Amino acid sequence: MKAEAERVGIKRGLRFGVIVSRFNARISERLLKGALDTLKKAGVPSGNIEVVEVPGAFEIPGVAMQMGRLSCFDALICLGAVIEGETAHFQYICAEVSRGIGQVSLVCGLPAIFGVLTTATTKQAMARSSIKTNKGADAADTAIKMGLLYQKLKEDKQHG
Repeated sequence: MKAEAERVGIKRGLRFGVIVSRFNARISERLLKGALDTLKKAGVPSGNIEVVEVPGAFEIPGVAMQMGRLSCFDALICLGAVIEGETAHFQYICAEVSRGIGQVSLVCGLPAIFGVLTTATTKQAMARSSIKTNKGADAADTAIKMGLLYQKLKEDKQHG
């Protein structure tokens, strides 16, 4: 079923925007690799994927909003890692990033997938960005499914 949905999606030319934070780069690079590998396995041509790097997780929603307003993507994949430190900074960043990504989805009318790790330790972030469990790959899989769903809903509205 999953492979079937992915083939249908690729035939329809789904386009994906990927916004990735460079802060905690070792982890973000692993998330990005997982996402790109998943899109490639699904048959998404590299020309249908645009990757944009931002300095940190806090910048993800702003860039996602700008990309969403371009109306050329079927889904956005937001990737990064926020690791708890000794101050309240972690809570503020996590709250704003999650709120902002959700707002992008509502304002722009397209899936904006939350693939930002929010962990207590670097070890936890490494485990969630590994080959075995990669939240970047999960985010890309969700983006494919949601891109197809939004596309189907638009088509149903046009034909009904």
